[in-house]
Amino acid sequence: MNSIQLSKKIGGKIEIRSKEKLTEKNLAVLYTPGVAEVSKAIAKDKKLSFSYTIRKNTVAVISDGSAVLGLGNIGPEAALPVMEGKALLFKELGGVDAIPIVLATQDTEEIIKTIKYLAPTFGGINLEDISAPRCFDVEEALKKELDIPVFHDDQHGTAIVVLAGLINALNVVKKDLAKIKIVISGTGAAGVAIAKLLIRAGAKHIIMLDRMGIIYKERAGGLNGSKMEIAGITNPENAKGNVRDALTGADVFIGVSAPNILTEEDITHMAKKSIVFAMANPVPEIMPERAFAGGAWIVATGRSDYANQINNVLAFPGIFRGVLDNRVKIITEEHKIKVAYAIASLIKKPTRDKIIPRALDRNVVKKVANVFKK
Repeated sequence: MNSIQLSKKIGGKIEIRSKEKLTEKNLAVLYTPGVAEVSKAIAKDKKLSFSYTIRKNTVAVISDGSAVLGLGNIGPEAALPVMEGKALLFKELGGVDAIPIVLATQDTEEIIKTIKYLAPTFGGINLEDISAPRCFDVEEALKKELDIPVFHDDQHGTAIVVLAGLINALNVVKKDLAKIKIVISGTGAAGVAIAKLLIRAGAKHIIMLDRMGIIYKERAGGLNGSKMEIAGITNPENAKGNVRDALTGADVFIGVSAPNILTEEDITHMAKKSIVFAMANPVPEIMPERAFAGGAWIVATGRSDYANQINNVLAFPGIFRGVLDNRVKIITEEHKIKVAYAIASLIKKPTRDKIIPRALDRNVVKKVANVFKK
């Protein structure tokens, strides 16, 4: 049975169920008149909503449908199946109740306003598949204005899992994060977040590329505000050129861009024992077989049919499990780095073919959630 057939048969991946069996005896407690006592208590102290209602264990998975998987701007209705799938993963892996919400607007201020109106229902907000650079503005505004954690998984979940995989990959090849040259292809939400987190973790030499080539200070054309910011903290030598120029002597390639943009010949220009994280989905920047043929030592992708799958599912269920249980209001950069190391630590003896846990490893959520214990 394929996805279309299954979706038509079951009519969505999730449902809402009551926690208590409804009877004539408990109707007056679960609903009126008994529920009024709960409402009056919360009216006096709004924080009680985190103990007495679904806020205790519920997050919103919110998208405007502008950057869905590798499909692009397909709109809210078409984004809904993906948000449902995300909600299913939250529940199955983290025990977190998640409500998929898609918005019929792609206006930054309208998105911010709408989520602020919805926030009293939830214990956290997971932003999903909102295109850059708008996603940066939405997240930053909500983090400042809400008293619940806001997390854009396309940015930070990706960055965390990349760092986790890179920690172990560097362990295998015996290289130091502070001394290596890293090339990142893609300057959308994921690419920018990866660069910032790697720098925070100790990386010193990162070069980023977009469709026009290497990003450098004062490049003529193609630099929006986000790219101008990233130009100021990467490419210390102010290098110019294309992907081949960037890859020369590079220790690590990280791709969050487009399929088949690299060749075997490109990989031969990298340093010895090079690391390639080609994560464009479903077709990566270079297929693993070709990367290995070009001399790559370790290869990771976003695909489940190859070793070393870099998958956000290793991060977000445990993160929200941890923040909900500990009433954490802001997920900091320090939290993200600790989560990455927690994920990496689950691989006791990393190898070329095993630098990160499997996507559905049930040990990951508890390990990640423990990062947020106060």
